[in-house]
Amino acid sequence: MSLNSATLPRELVIGAHPIERTRESIDVLNPSTGALIATVPDGTVEDGLDAVGAAAAALPAWRATSPRERAEILRRCWELMTDRAERIAELISTENGKTLADSRAETAYAAEFFRWYSEEAVRAVGQLSTSPNGANRILVEYEPIGVAVLVTPWNFPAAMATRKIAPALAAGCTVVLKPATETPLTSLLIAQICREAGVPDGVINVVTTSRAGQVVSAMLHDSRVRALSFTGSTEVGRTLLRESSDSILKTAMELGGNAPFLILEDADIDEAVTGLMIAKMRNGGQACTAANRIYVHRSIINEVAGLLGQRMGTLRVGAGTNERSECGPLINDKAVDKVEQLVDAAVADGASVLTGGQRPISRGSFYSPTVLVGVDPQSAIVREEIFGPVASLIAFDTDDEAVAAANSTDLGLAAYVYSGNLQRALSVASRLEAGMVAVNRGLVSDPAAPFGGVKQSGLGREGAHEGLLEFMEAKYIATNW
Repeated sequence: MSLNSATLPRELVIGAHPIERTRESIDVLNPSTGALIATVPDGTVEDGLDAVGAAAAALPAWRATSPRERAEILRRCWELMTDRAERIAELISTENGKTLADSRAETAYAAEFFRWYSEEAVRAVGQLSTSPNGANRILVEYEPIGVAVLVTPWNFPAAMATRKIAPALAAGCTVVLKPATETPLTSLLIAQICREAGVPDGVINVVTTSRAGQVVSAMLHDSRVRALSFTGSTEVGRTLLRESSDSILKTAMELGGNAPFLILEDADIDEAVTGLMIAKMRNGGQACTAANRIYVHRSIINEVAGLLGQRMGTLRVGAGTNERSECGPLINDKAVDKVEQLVDAAVADGASVLTGGQRPISRGSFYSPTVLVGVDPQSAIVREEIFGPVASLIAFDTDDEAVAAANSTDLGLAAYVYSGNLQRALSVASRLEAGMVAVNRGLVSDPAAPFGGVKQSGLGREGAHEGLLEFMEAKYIATNW
């Protein structure tokens, strides 16, 4: 496939009209080849504040729009994304590098948030009750919180944008989206689609910038901003929480993962490895929900390692836009360097490479799908979120040991359990310190389910009805009649 970059939107989205201002630019590169795809404006603090102003100006009319009208616009967003799914997937594969199969799945997932929240927009129902002492009635209604700043990562450029935009718009909020510098084109295309679907000018604003710290900080300190939704690293999340505290903003944080994957001795090994391949290799391991620490019962670890090594070793590594590719590149060379360092350190700590463990001889930011066995539980590759196509296998003897190892981290986003006994699997799942647990399946995300973590993996939830409430405030009215 070949992408016609000349037809891509490449300007900041601020209100109704482009703001004429001299700007530097950001090069958007194809990680499969290192080639330049396009350039986008490198937005300034002034651009960010202009976007906040546009969102604030559009807020009164948008919040006054009926829930049904907002719902119909979101439904059209879903329809247009679905109609243009192949173009969106091709763009994702070009600027992110993930395989077309992954990009198509992401596009469908991303579009689904528009459909889900088109249905939730009309369900922000309040409540009415009598106070316990009978003195008054308690009336509770939900109102849009106001202007929201959305900060999204590069690994799911479509889904992370729509997972925030859709509930915000359904609630009656207006937004400023700051996408990752590595993958801004997908966000700009989605904003264009939303405008075609009927989203009014100023309701969705997009500022691309390499000065993320300065621009986002300025927006968070603008009194017109009332909420922040961020997906990214725990380290950056801590910084943004400190920034948000100055203005007492409502915050939703989806942060780091380092997910454990537990395979008990009574699990169906073929099914467990199939699920592991999904949990590990989605987007080449560059997912916050990716299985990073693979805990396998000692009695079956050799069999699991052999089957996993066979499947990982036969994956076709290549450009994301190549239909035959089964594993694309990492996002850039810096990411490859990190993976390489973690693998080398694990080997130095005593791990053995079953397959992979090297950069293939190729241009682009590639690293071979890798399986490590005999991994030291204290190795950095176990303690850190690797964000790459590397599976580290660790043996355990008892369920208690596996649970303790899985919980021995300050993160708790997702976890996975495989067992042939559902009661046992659910018992283990209930003891895992994670916001989401997949039992006998390798995929946990769903627009209809609350997505989020515990401990230092974040605050709040995205998706489901809970995602809508992140952009609303409850107002209590005391009255009599």
